Amino acid sequence: MKLLQIDASVLADNSVTRQLTAAIVARWRQQVPGLEVQVRDLDRDPLPHLSGDVLAGRDQIGAARGEAALEQFLAADVVVIGAPMYNFSLPSSLKAWIDRIAVAGRTFRYTESGPVGLAGGKRLVLALAAGGPHQGQPTDFVEPYLRQVFGFMGITDIESVRADGVGLSPAHREAAIGAALASLPEPLARVA
Repeated sequence: MKLLQIDASVLADNSVTRQLTAAIVARWRQQVPGLEVQVRDLDRDPLPHLSGDVLAGRDQIGAARGEAALEQFLAADVVVIGAPMYNFSLPSSLKAWIDRIAVAGRTFRYTESGPVGLAGGKRLVLALAAGGPHQGQPTDFVEPYLRQVFGFMGITDIESVRADGVGLSPAHREAAIGAALASLPEPLARVA
């Protein structure tokens, strides 16, 4: 089984989402024999934003990096994404990665009866964090967007772990992280 860990926070060791993705992946390593883990750190090694030159084939290096990201995503059975909320949305580096994996004919296609996702059969775990209390509020554009875009690609097995309110106080941060760590999904809960 192959697991792809995506980290997008710019906060390095102070990142709540990096703490959550590390805990999720550690649990998977403990419970899934032979698990292959690949890590893509979008802060340390960001993909350039999608451009007309990439789409037109004039930027061959950018196109090759995008293709490598797409192949890595397609090869994964499980994808764990650390997605902090920045200004009510996700980091632009994460959006740049999504733009490279949401590819017509590869992860979705249009038909006369509507779009069809082509990347189904994967399990997606979202590790989410926000400075304020945004879960279930109109201010949360992160989780609904991620569920929509990955659902559009055919991924319906989506779980989330959240730490909201981490910026309110040290006590709120500790409590939110503790609650999130206590709610980590079980790797083998759905394996039959």
